[in-house]
Amino acid sequence: MAAMLPSICQGPVRNPWRSCGRAHEAFECAAPDHRLAAMGARVLVAEDDEKQAELARRYLEREGHQVVVVHDGRSALDLIRGDPPDLLVLDLMMPKVDGWDVCRVLRRESDLPVLMLTARSTEDDLLLGLDLGADDYMTKPYSPRELVARVRTLLRRRRAPDEPDPVLRVGGLAVDPVRHEVTRDGRLVGCTPGEFQLLRVMCEHPGRVFTREQLLGHLHGFDRYITNRTVDVHVMNLRKKIEADPRRPAYLTTVYGVGYKITCPGPGTGGSRHGA
Repeated sequence: MAAMLPSICQGPVRNPWRSCGRAHEAFECAAPDHRLAAMGARVLVAEDDEKQAELARRYLEREGHQVVVVHDGRSALDLIRGDPPDLLVLDLMMPKVDGWDVCRVLRRESDLPVLMLTARSTEDDLLLGLDLGADDYMTKPYSPRELVARVRTLLRRRRAPDEPDPVLRVGGLAVDPVRHEVTRDGRLVGCTPGEFQLLRVMCEHPGRVFTREQLLGHLHGFDRYITNRTVDVHVMNLRKKIEADPRRPAYLTTVYGVGYKITCPGPGTGGSRHGA
């Protein structure tokens, strides 16, 4: 299996991220957030079309990123589990394990940003990708320059801010913008970057009602295909993660005909999972 993972430099493939230069040795030693800000990022491209994969690699390396290419979903999962990248560019139609299943498995284990590539461009395909946890979605053929720009946008979300923000607390819900973490009654909740952004925005203004259009403005990366249903998909997934009973939400509530808001659950509203 290791032979299927091409390296970015001459030498053993066992660690495909290892670079030969001093600058990249510093890259290896840096903390992830500082590494992203200072020297680019580790980008895994999972694409079975060799020409498309090489084109993506060339443009991303020009941007200063370390890039590893694999040509099937199983190799992508093996690499992510062994030495994870900072971002995954994922083609949907691949052998062994397709992109849908890679994303489905990945979201049970990681909040790694995922940019999906596909020749299928229907709204149902887009919404399925979002439901599985993709953070962006591009249809083929695509511009390599646009790919680089979208990767840059997704990576920017993971960089530590210059001024740490306070932890946002609403009842038993806590959103940490610095660590990019969400906890519910002290338990870590795995969120995609898109879900985290929605939750962060609403927790900054508890009780305020946000229209779908306002929330869409905070979901960067989906501007070509985004619809009002995109917000609904994120809200549905968040409720599964933060609510004691997603069918009767106590935190992320609907204001019918307007939009959504975050509220602090009152006594007896099902706001705690304990005893549920």
